[in-house]
Amino acid sequence: MDEKAKHGQSTGQSEYAAGQSEYAAGQSEYAAGQGEYELAGLMTRALALMIDAFLLVAAVLICILVLTGIGDSLPDRASYFIGLVVPVAYHWYFWTQRDGQTPGKFALGIRVVKADGTAIRDTDAVIRAIGYQVSSWFFCLGYIWAIFDKNNQTWHDKLAGTYVVRRDDRRRMVDVG
Repeated sequence: MDEKAKHGQSTGQSEYAAGQSEYAAGQSEYAAGQGEYELAGLMTRALALMIDAFLLVAAVLICILVLTGIGDSLPDRASYFIGLVVPVAYHWYFWTQRDGQTPGKFALGIRVVKADGTAIRDTDAVIRAIGYQVSSWFFCLGYIWAIFDKNNQTWHDKLAGTYVVRRDDRRRMVDVG
């Protein structure tokens, strides 16, 4: 009986474990191949959030004014619906179609990426955008959480598996001559 069988481990199990460790090593190389990113600072994130909040309030007000005309009122349910849909659509668009950058994040040189450094997908963007509401509950505890988190992640970052990082401003040079 070989040594592995004595310890209750079949040869097939050990080969499987070896294959898994090789796979894991390949995954870490892949993640490293995506590049290393510097996490965005909390103040930078807060300023970007303020810029985006200003733009979102303006967008919501414009939508309400367009839908009601200048003097009419909008039913409460419609107002709540607009207040949820416009921010989710805003964030989805910028995070998925504009390299993970809302106007506020663009202005401050930061962007949102997945844990492996890739761009976020549609579902990630929607989860993260709705997660903003979750982070706001209980006196903004979800945002305050980032102060104590080693990766500066808020609750909505954790829900969507994202990080906010500094934008890589290195330009790729191309020989045109």
